[in-house]
Amino acid sequence: MKKNTRTNILIAISYSVILIVGMYLGIKFIKDQGFGVSRRPELANNNDEKLEEILHIINKNYVDDINTDSFQNLPIDSVLHQLDPHSVYLPPADAQNMTDNLEGNFEGVGIEYYMLNDTMMVTGVVKDGPAYQAGIKLGDKILTIDTTMVSGRNLPKEKLTGRFRGKAGSGVGVTLLRSGTQVQSRLMVTRGKVNISSIDASYMINPETGYVRISKFGANTDSDFATAAANLKAKGMKKLILDLRDNGGGYFSAATGLADQFLPENKLIVYTQGKHEPRTDYFSTGTGAFQNGKLAILINENTASASEIVAGAIQDLGRGIIVGRRSFGKGLVQEQFAFGDGSALNLTIARYYTPSGRSIQKSYKKGYDAYKHELDERMSDGELTGDRSSFQDSIEKNEGVNLQQHKRAKTTGGIQPDVFVKLDTTGYNKFYAGLVSKKVLSDYVFNVLTSRYSASFVEQNINYFNLGDNDFKDFIGYIQRKNVTIDRLQLYGSKTVILNDLKALLCRYYLGDVGYYRSVNQTDNAVKQALANLQ
Repeated sequence: MKKNTRTNILIAISYSVILIVGMYLGIKFIKDQGFGVSRRPELANNNDEKLEEILHIINKNYVDDINTDSFQNLPIDSVLHQLDPHSVYLPPADAQNMTDNLEGNFEGVGIEYYMLNDTMMVTGVVKDGPAYQAGIKLGDKILTIDTTMVSGRNLPKEKLTGRFRGKAGSGVGVTLLRSGTQVQSRLMVTRGKVNISSIDASYMINPETGYVRISKFGANTDSDFATAAANLKAKGMKKLILDLRDNGGGYFSAATGLADQFLPENKLIVYTQGKHEPRTDYFSTGTGAFQNGKLAILINENTASASEIVAGAIQDLGRGIIVGRRSFGKGLVQEQFAFGDGSALNLTIARYYTPSGRSIQKSYKKGYDAYKHELDERMSDGELTGDRSSFQDSIEKNEGVNLQQHKRAKTTGGIQPDVFVKLDTTGYNKFYAGLVSKKVLSDYVFNVLTSRYSASFVEQNINYFNLGDNDFKDFIGYIQRKNVTIDRLQLYGSKTVILNDLKALLCRYYLGDVGYYRSVNQTDNAVKQALANLQ
């Protein structure tokens, strides 16, 4: 299992924390200058007319010449499938979720929760949000929301999340058990606007070096970064590691705004051009928060779109070093065209180019799947480790193709790092993957480790303590009680990874995302390489 994939799984699957925002995970790259420019209420409920309008929009705006005559009788999704992977139709709920996610605010209560033994356990409370002001605390177990019993019922995620959403000013009643007691409490929470920073973590990794993690480019990313940078500079920051790994993109202006934070005045950041879009240049203003200090940017194969704009500009202009593995390769710009029923069309209208004129868009040709080609290429380049034949066999079995029948042609997609960091898969095996997918790691943290290690201990000793043999022995006993079939060879082969993950999840519970990254970065090879190259 790839390490960056493991990080995603730990946060999104193993931890299974739901932030009550209705986030749309498939973040698309939207050119926000045109966001919502085509709202036509008369098309809201007529699919035939909507298809006709979509074809009209494609003819007038698509990045390349396209003959839409043969698209007339196809479903909307099939039409867009003829274009490129990033032109998509969004149903109303998905379009709204995307907007909420990228705008960085929503109307709700502002908690995170985890379903522990079928009980809703509060694992995060947004500071100064509605739940925080009402007195909901970390570790509280929510029994009912209004009159609906939610614990012990194994309700689907959407039914749970939806009960917290609502118009600002409306109330929601919550019955809960406070951690460490058996006394039920009833609280009324008044829903409100909850603001979420687009900065996942920011802290001083050593006396001179700051670390900032950004996982998406939202409406306020550049201003959020400026605030974070000011705080870090006050603590002595002279060098910065900007972590854009697994950042799938977001708003175009957020990317140019973030790049502007590092550059002197009048430097070309990026330019866009398409069949119907004349070349447009984007320049730096010279007003950024970190124009002079040493800079390293971390990227990987899931770094895409807006984050590639930033990395490409920094690399081309010699402003900093790029560390990690080749990025995803998404050099297309989408504009959103909204319809009266709340649905929307995200259509590719232009390509973007780095300051030196590079297009980093990878191939999305039809027929032989470009992903297989890229996997083959990345393995040959040493970016992926493991049994080459097992990767190949898996693809051929599932896709019915023979990779050996296709010639390899070197692609130019993505951004090549200045400092390459090979993927380390030591300890990532099938048994470990099974523990993660079954949420055994996070269950152990919440059932056992939160009682063993206090918040004050974790906060004071995060840089010094590690889970040890006694914790691992107890973990083995715990998974035995869970009736997990143990492969002892693979279990002990994953021991180091498991203990590191358990510590990271414990730190996240008490200290939030910044605690998680402070923990995992202590053993992260890309972070170590960045620190070495910033010296």
